[in-house]
Amino acid sequence: MTRTTADTVLLEPRLSAEQGRPTWWRRPLLDSGYNLTALLLALPAFVLMVVGLALGAALLITLLGVPVLALTAYVARGFAHAERTRIRSLVTADAPRPRYHRGREGDGWLRRAFAPLADPQSWLDILWCLISFVTSLVAFVITVVWWAAVAQGLTYWFWQRWLPDGDDQGLAELIGLGDGRLTESILMLAIGIVALLTLPAVMRVVALAQAGLGKLLLCSRAELQAEVAHLHGTRDAARAAEAGSLRRLERDIHDGPQQRLVRLTMDLGRARKQIDQDPDLARTTIEQALAHARETVDELRSLSRGIAPPILVDKGLAVALMELAERSAVPVDTRIGELGQVPPHAETAAYFLASEALTNVAKHSRASQATLTAERRGGQLVVEVHDNGVGGAATAKGHGLAGLDQRIRAADGTFTVDSPIGGPTRIRAEIACG
Repeated sequence: MTRTTADTVLLEPRLSAEQGRPTWWRRPLLDSGYNLTALLLALPAFVLMVVGLALGAALLITLLGVPVLALTAYVARGFAHAERTRIRSLVTADAPRPRYHRGREGDGWLRRAFAPLADPQSWLDILWCLISFVTSLVAFVITVVWWAAVAQGLTYWFWQRWLPDGDDQGLAELIGLGDGRLTESILMLAIGIVALLTLPAVMRVVALAQAGLGKLLLCSRAELQAEVAHLHGTRDAARAAEAGSLRRLERDIHDGPQQRLVRLTMDLGRARKQIDQDPDLARTTIEQALAHARETVDELRSLSRGIAPPILVDKGLAVALMELAERSAVPVDTRIGELGQVPPHAETAAYFLASEALTNVAKHSRASQATLTAERRGGQLVVEVHDNGVGGAATAKGHGLAGLDQRIRAADGTFTVDSPIGGPTRIRAEIACG
């Protein structure tokens, strides 16, 4: 299976759907584990950052502060990486790792060693190490108090019997519910039940607040870098697709209509000479010229479909796809869903995907049946062509599908080819319509 996507840079593996939805009983445990262990990471991080920054600032006058600060940045990077791992494993949220500055090509080892000091992400890591101590302390206290309320409230009725009797007032008596062990046990049980019922929500809110700070400082640049890489990939794909289309159009015009027009000019010139000497032969030559003219017109119409298909502009994508299926040499089962308003660039990309895929089915697949599916799924236009042929299709350079890959990427979409040897072949595109 070959998969190409417009997201050309993947900084961290994405979480699967199963990883993102823990069972109902594991979710509070994971959140609680994240809240409790946050302080174990934040405390040494805070201490090392304070010491490193203070020592580095004090030694700057002797130039020894620079390596101390660089070392502090490297230490902060390690704590940041550990926090991203905790966010992915315990909070089950995406936490991509940014690309850190490593110096330019040709830089010596000394410049590379001090490169973190010129990287904004290094200072964001240091800032997180300083701020997370406060948030992790709050998260730790809330988690311990809530779990203690659950444990005490649900078990108070059992171990209350070993408490000594005294003149001290219990909580029930203080709030006016009455005195006595039974009243106190019922109140504590109610508190424990309320704490237990609210435990998942409280632990989740605390974990998300703590992880939100980490994602803001440690992952926001990674998301920005991924978006920039995505835009660069889309731009490059658009340029490559445009250049390839122009070269192909130029070649097709040179090999087809241009040659026919040359032939037509020669035939008409010969007919002009023959018209006085041999009118019958001139008539035959003119008939041949007319045939060449019709073929040229047909070929130009075919080429114009590769630029802007009139039926797509006039009647929309659904009708254009059904017309493609009707023209196909292989029987096509067409399944067109509700497409709604589709942007012109997405319509064009979807049309050419279906056109090229059905052409390949007719030329290379040796299939007896094909299926063309198009539907709107949220903000995505999904187009799929499936055939029962011999398979072996690929998007490698030199194959016909490479141009489709570039065209779909240029339209901010993903392109997938699943074509094992022996078949079947499934070509699928998902194009953003937002």
